[in-house]
Amino acid sequence: MRQAGVILVVLLSLALAAAGDKPQQASNLSFVVLKDDNGKPVRNASVILHQVNGRGRQGQGGLQLKTDNEGKAYYAGIPYGKLRIQVIAPGFQTYGEDHDINHPEQEFVIKLKRPQEQHSIYK
Repeated sequence: MRQAGVILVVLLSLALAAAGDKPQQASNLSFVVLKDDNGKPVRNASVILHQVNGRGRQGQGGLQLKTDNEGKAYYAGIPYGKLRIQVIAPGFQTYGEDHDINHPEQEFVIKLKRPQEQHSIYK
């Protein structure tokens, strides 16, 4: 009887350990960065990726990609969860938004705008 109890505890421990070792799901991300006014690609734009925790705070580290001549960048293996995507390019407004990564393949088309003219009462 005692052996059966020990075997049951061992089997239960192994089952719980196996359930905790599920492989983490990851996504392959592709980005296309375009000019908002004419739809042409923005080459050499920085696409910056940061994991975001449950409280909306950006995690340490991060990843920076550069777009190619067609305005495209690609990264494989981003874990599922919330991801902050920022795009920076000279002569354009900075893009920044949080996205839920929850599919094996995801594509983001980002349209960058030119800076807006500032209005002042001192002109």
